[in-house]
Amino acid sequence: MLQSDITSIALGGAIKTPPAPTDQFSQNLHTTDSISRAVKDSLANMNIQDLKGVVTGENTLLRDAMGEAMNLLIAFIPKLLGAILILWLGFKLAKIIKRSFTKVLEKRNAEPSIKSFLASLVDMLLKILIIIMAMDVIGIKATSFIAILGALGLAVGMALQGTLQNFAGGVIILLLRHFKVGDYIECGSYKGYVREIKIFNTTIQPFNGRTIVVPNSELSNKSLINHTKEPIIRLDVVASVAYGTDLDQAKEVLMDVMNDDPLILHQPKEPIVTVSSLSDSSVDLSMWMWVKVEDYWTVWMRIRENIYKALYKNNISIPFPQMDVHLDK
Repeated sequence: MLQSDITSIALGGAIKTPPAPTDQFSQNLHTTDSISRAVKDSLANMNIQDLKGVVTGENTLLRDAMGEAMNLLIAFIPKLLGAILILWLGFKLAKIIKRSFTKVLEKRNAEPSIKSFLASLVDMLLKILIIIMAMDVIGIKATSFIAILGALGLAVGMALQGTLQNFAGGVIILLLRHFKVGDYIECGSYKGYVREIKIFNTTIQPFNGRTIVVPNSELSNKSLINHTKEPIIRLDVVASVAYGTDLDQAKEVLMDVMNDDPLILHQPKEPIVTVSSLSDSSVDLSMWMWVKVEDYWTVWMRIRENIYKALYKNNISIPFPQMDVHLDK
């Protein structure tokens, strides 16, 4: 029985041997040895003509690479020329726009410092836009570049929020012209002559010679009084006389004081004197007179002295605070 089985197996087909166990380390070592032998054989069999072909460019692979590079360069040249043309024409157009913008600011009598800053800002923004257009023609996508600039601008804007508000306030002052250099303004506790309007702040000088630096955002957002915007303004002075004084005589004396001053105008209205209030110890007479804005402080400083001299000359009593004490025995 055993002999027949062996015979049938031999006659029926080849004997199948089980697979030999695999050794990964041995396979890796075999592969490494094969590569090393292939490299050594290649170096040993290398011909001088092959090396010359690599150096001189006659090698097919190197020649194809150089040809592809040349094709890319030829395709890139028109884009480069187009970008250069855009830059040249764009910078010319930016210069024209900047010049036109400067003329508009000059017509509005803009401050020199503000005019120069705004013109430079417009010129810079236009040039950035032109450069982005040229980059797009070459093939450099500006989407990511613009996104980075936007994120950077947002971060800087949040960090410099107060400074940007002052800058915006300066632009509003420039465009709306609520005041200009040389005007006498009053805003909250600040009052004085405007000496300089800068990009972020305005310099005010009061009568004491000090320098007050006020942020532009405060001057553009709060109420202010411009005492010198109009060419002719009214000066109000209060003169007090004692009870029992002849009011007609007092009013006539005060009218003579105003008529004798050459800087007091009779247009747009004539000077007037009227009783404004009856105080505890005096009768208050209000004097309204119109003067040129450049003569305001001159008249303001001397009119009171002239009033005192005129009242004293005409024996009109000028009241002052006093207390009468009566003692009963």
